[in-house]
Amino acid sequence: MSVIELTSKNFDEVINNDSKPVLVDFWAGWCGPCMMLKPVVHEAADERDDFVFCSVDVDEQGELAERFSVMSIPTLIIFKNGQIIEKTQGAMSRDKLDMLLDSCIAGKNN
Repeated sequence: MSVIELTSKNFDEVINNDSKPVLVDFWAGWCGPCMMLKPVVHEAADERDDFVFCSVDVDEQGELAERFSVMSIPTLIIFKNGQIIEKTQGAMSRDKLDMLLDSCIAGKNN
């Protein structure tokens, strides 16, 4: 599965997915840690079908970053039924990302 690029036009429709949690990666092209996290998120998107994987370029979609109080990047926000169940900042390894996703599926974060 590919990573869906979100904009203010499609954001609400995508995050209100009622069948799967949605991970949103807030990033920017000039951000070194964002560029380290990007392949980790894309790899997870290719291998996991229990989440919808999305990204928001904060330079192009500043209103979305402001709406969710994204003050530093990278920030990952996980939504379930349109509600935030987890928010974390900084780059992470694939193992750490999988642990985060698994804890959300297990219901520990909602």
